[in-house]
Amino acid sequence: MVDGWHRWVGTFTGVVLLTVLVLPLAALLVWVMARRRTRTGATPAWAWRMSLAEVGIVYGTVPWVWMIMLPGEKAGEVSGRLSLVPLRDLVTIVSDGGPVTLVGQVVGNLLVFAALGFFAPMRFAALASVPRILALAAGCSVLVETAQYLLRLDRVSSVDDVLLNAAGAGLAALASRRWWRATARERRPEPSPATAHIGRATSHGR
Repeated sequence: MVDGWHRWVGTFTGVVLLTVLVLPLAALLVWVMARRRTRTGATPAWAWRMSLAEVGIVYGTVPWVWMIMLPGEKAGEVSGRLSLVPLRDLVTIVSDGGPVTLVGQVVGNLLVFAALGFFAPMRFAALASVPRILALAAGCSVLVETAQYLLRLDRVSSVDDVLLNAAGAGLAALASRRWWRATARERRPEPSPATAHIGRATSHGR
């Protein structure tokens, strides 16, 4: 039973399968949240965009962070390893695994915080800026790399990972710019239940 559970939560394949299986639930959650917002007076476009952004940040980020925090074969037995010279880690990957391994490593790191970069500017007005997204993603990546090192997960905590994670988030933010700009134009506070009740009472009084 433990081995079966480990296959689901302790392997890359298991995490990917769980992510796919949870997709319908994530879509349902977006629908429920959007419906709830429209009932409180928000415009449909704003409600759907905000709901999709909230669910998308979690759904598109947690599995990636989960995978890069999975322990290696010698976790707990070896000390954490650091690579603080930019591009050194990537050169090592090329020499050890070849260009194909490098492409996989680069693409994977670009995607870690891509969902955060894509959706966060839609959800949070303060983050509707590519430099702020870059800073946020870099900060999150530093936390992850530090955790890998301190927990001795048998992984290399590399500055290259931080740079690629931040770059992926920045590129995703650029890709979603038209939508977070539209959300900023439509952004308005949702009416509280009390305010909505007063508004209905006023309209009935007329």
